[in-house]
Amino acid sequence: MRETSTGVANPAVIDLFGVDQKTGEVLLVMNEPRPWDGSHQQLHEMQEKFNAYASFILDGEMTEAHPELAGRIARIQLRCEYMPGKEALALLQAIHDQLELQAIRVEV
Repeated sequence: MRETSTGVANPAVIDLFGVDQKTGEVLLVMNEPRPWDGSHQQLHEMQEKFNAYASFILDGEMTEAHPELAGRIARIQLRCEYMPGKEALALLQAIHDQLELQAIRVEV
């Protein structure tokens, strides 16, 4: 059996997926355990991970696999071990603004 790594560095895996019992929202969590180094590589990985999560929601994969979630608000949450740097914060703001247009909430 091969272990699949999670975290921002692996956009092919949804790190955590469930329903927030307080809000009823579908919650998709991504983890970033690494320090923010401001590198293009790390920012690109984060953007790819958000793209994968948004695609899972918007392309209907989520409701196809879990029809009981149809009609629920979706929220993507980035959990960081370290405070994001200014480059990451700027990208996160842009991602937030774009996904908000698609009725997807983003929080860090």
